Amino acid sequence: MSTALSLASDLLDVIAREDPLHEFIQGLPGYDHLLSDHDEAAEQELRRRAADLAARAGELDPDGPDRVTQAVVAQQADALVDRIDARLVEHTMADYLLSPVARLLTMVPAARPITVTQEQSYLARLAAIPGYLAGVAQRHRAGVAAGRTPVAERVRYATSRIDMYLADPAGDPLRQPPLTGPRVAERDRLLQEVVRPAFVAYREALDAEIAPHGRPPEQPGLCWLPQGEANYAALARMHTTTGHTPEQLHQIGLDLVEQLAEEYVSIGSRVFGVRTAAEVQHRLRTDTTLRWSGAAELLASARSSIERAELIAPKWFGMMPSHRCVVEPTPEADAPNAAAAWYTPAALDGSRPGTFLVNTYLATERDRYVSEALTFHEAVPGHHFQITIAQELAELPPLRRLVLINAYSEGWGLYAERLADEMGLYSDDIARLGMLAMDSTRAARLVVDTGLHAFGWSRQRVLDYLRNSTVMAEVEIRSETDRYIEMPGQALSYMVGRLELQRLRTRAERELGAAFDIQAFHDLVLGGGALPMAVLDDVVARWTAQVRNGQR
Repeated sequence: MSTALSLASDLLDVIAREDPLHEFIQGLPGYDHLLSDHDEAAEQELRRRAADLAARAGELDPDGPDRVTQAVVAQQADALVDRIDARLVEHTMADYLLSPVARLLTMVPAARPITVTQEQSYLARLAAIPGYLAGVAQRHRAGVAAGRTPVAERVRYATSRIDMYLADPAGDPLRQPPLTGPRVAERDRLLQEVVRPAFVAYREALDAEIAPHGRPPEQPGLCWLPQGEANYAALARMHTTTGHTPEQLHQIGLDLVEQLAEEYVSIGSRVFGVRTAAEVQHRLRTDTTLRWSGAAELLASARSSIERAELIAPKWFGMMPSHRCVVEPTPEADAPNAAAAWYTPAALDGSRPGTFLVNTYLATERDRYVSEALTFHEAVPGHHFQITIAQELAELPPLRRLVLINAYSEGWGLYAERLADEMGLYSDDIARLGMLAMDSTRAARLVVDTGLHAFGWSRQRVLDYLRNSTVMAEVEIRSETDRYIEMPGQALSYMVGRLELQRLRTRAERELGAAFDIQAFHDLVLGGGALPMAVLDDVVARWTAQVRNGQR
């Protein structure tokens, strides 16, 4: 008879096989020699397994002792089905997180082999790259045949990225993981004789067979593709773990953009002596004194913000990560198309610490006022706390410790930005305006992501909206827009997740009054691993009832 724990174990295997390079499972034994198998039959078998697990989870007692794990299994199995059904691999070309080239050149070298077996697994991955790229190229061809075509400009970017890779054999990122003994020579042989020719063949396929069928920039969204609207609705549900429709999410974003104007005026009038939100935003966009002097200053600010947060965190959290967050610049080859910053979790085998990657590309064109909010989101008390604490919850099944649920994860990161204000972490009002600037971006994401994929917006319309509704630098507006095009729905998770977390906290504060304990609340939210929003709602409600009844 199935139990929630056995179903969780089976589902983790399915998730790991779907994406062995997933940053949350780096170092998970048994998968570090694999790459994704994008063969249609292989993906459909994973889909069948996931659908079966979701059905079996639904048959268990909803009030059983492992009800939370059961609910996570059901939601995550359904999410995997939605991902496979969306067929994004057929037309995702250049996104820094999802595209085949980026995943190979960023996630594969993220491994840090320690044992001989791990070194051999790394070599096995290199040897698997030709089959992986050939399989992806075949899915691109199938996409073209079915009318699921990529955006032409993203194909051009992918080929240019491959050209950059091929032009610099000495700087090959796949040479970075340290190997020993004869495996060094075997690695170099594989790169020269196997890997690089595979990239050449993949590039030729993109250029000759895929690029001629690319969509124009006026049609970048899923709604222009067969079944695109239905796929987007499913992806929106998957990423937000709510029942909000694209139309509702679009309106929530429009309303939030408007509401933020009052906070801009409140803080901006003190800093700049102006009276309207538009004046504050114009100053933030145009004042060159609010930009970095260079990469060194940017990195130093990130490190000092983390140190300041670490000193204060024990007053707000009972649970703390076992290791500190490392700060590193974004790899140079990835930087032009990468986000301003992101967090890479520690490898489960201890070979790599949790790392906050900061994009120093064109540093003097980037705005320093958003740096602190970004750091609190990605590092402390944001993703580094959330992810590392989850990894270390030994009492939970591995699925609960490793699963990625965007609304929870990104919602926590955005919640952490506002929490940092409560904690007194922002160094001045300029940095607090950065917090509002980040809010504007996340609110605008609801508008433009749905605009692209549900309402047919052009790339130019997205660029124009972001220029008018946020204070992002131009370099970030362009990279963010291209990210939304190739990661449909993911951008919705940030603000939706935060709004849900704030709602749950407000409800608990109202119901508990003086008995509400912020440390206990944060430990509750972080102490169960990532959860869908509806499941977290139930967890918080049960906790609140227990506190009221004196059971905690």
